[in-house]
Amino acid sequence: MKINEQSRITLHFELALEDGQLVDSNFEGNPAQFTFGDGSLLPDFEAVLLGMAPGDEASFTMAPEKAFGAHNPSNVQTIARSQFGMDIEEGMVVSFADSAKNELPGVIKSIGENQVEVDFNHPLSGHTLTFRVKIIAVEEA
Repeated sequence: MKINEQSRITLHFELALEDGQLVDSNFEGNPAQFTFGDGSLLPDFEAVLLGMAPGDEASFTMAPEKAFGAHNPSNVQTIARSQFGMDIEEGMVVSFADSAKNELPGVIKSIGENQVEVDFNHPLSGHTLTFRVKIIAVEEA
């Protein structure tokens, strides 16, 4: 059976940055399973899988605009250090709440004496990504 818009797909995947740095992979572990169109994967990632069958392998690159978007400088905010009621370190992911009380993760970019710079962009925004997949199984959803 080939992958279509009504498929449940089991696959191994690998995600790397342009410089080859591996971001995520399940080739050494259990394969991932998802239903086509359920929102768990990027639409352009799913589009590449259409027509593939068990045993097929592919490698493809996605520009930032097709993946997690371009890095938006306006999503980097400066927050008073006094607003943090905990110990913080650069690179730490901290959960904030927006005005509608939705959870909004931010990465601590820099810590000054009175100010903290927090990046609310997706950590993979601005990066061209390379994916490698191997289809394990395809079934009707």
